Amino acid sequence: MSEHWYTLHVKPHKERFVYGQLIAQELEAYLPLVKVNPVNPRAAKVRPWFPGYLFVRIDLEMEGVDRLAWIPGAHRLVSFDGEPMVVPDLFIRHLDERLTDIEIGGGMMLNKLEKGDTVKIQSGPFSGYEAIFDRKVKGNERVVVLMKFLNDRYQHVQLDAGLIERVKQ
Repeated sequence: MSEHWYTLHVKPHKERFVYGQLIAQELEAYLPLVKVNPVNPRAAKVRPWFPGYLFVRIDLEMEGVDRLAWIPGAHRLVSFDGEPMVVPDLFIRHLDERLTDIEIGGGMMLNKLEKGDTVKIQSGPFSGYEAIFDRKVKGNERVVVLMKFLNDRYQHVQLDAGLIERVKQ
């Protein structure tokens, strides 16, 4: 019997509420939040990194899945073939480190990027590559960048906004 991290799917915009419910029930939970600098000054300044999801550390053999099923605002654990998927501790640790780096950098500053700015991709499959900022994707924290590949032509690539950083010139 051991505790593992699992991903809990929650109702839209109920991440903080469910997180509070988990903490009140003395369960270990992690709600990754990221500081953003929205264009609209009335918009939220801190948002969930994974809208609709949070992480909970629980011993499912001892506690059972039903313990989470009755939490108001929670849908279900993310499962594959009916089996709740374990999230590695290393993933949680790296995620927390990445969000700390974004926080130290002043948050995701999408409003300071302009079309044509050179950016560097900080993590993910294109980590270390430079690209050209094209645009923000309306309605979420994603961006489109232009990258040169083997054919020496620019291709549009959509990424999480937190993965890029403007190159200082």
